Amino acid sequence: MALGHRGLHVFTGVADSPTTALRRAHEVYDAALAARTAGLKVPGRQPDGWGASGIRPGWEMEWTAAKAGRWHNPLSCTPHSDFAL
Repeated sequence: MALGHRGLHVFTGVADSPTTALRRAHEVYDAALAARTAGLKVPGRQPDGWGASGIRPGWEMEWTAAKAGRWHNPLSCTPHSDFAL
């Protein structure tokens, strides 16, 4: 990230592994950053459900520090479960 900037970026989508999730997050981030840099609208959600929003100009991602895991919406009032009904 740029000097003096600190924060989190969250990318969501379906992946079959953490490696795939990190690759797709990087791809949608790159596409969003390229669009914003060109003065275009940031692409929306991709057909596979991945998307990026909230791109901050001047911030650089630290991809080596990126982690992938199951997302639990902190605003959700439903209990967490590891199984589908």
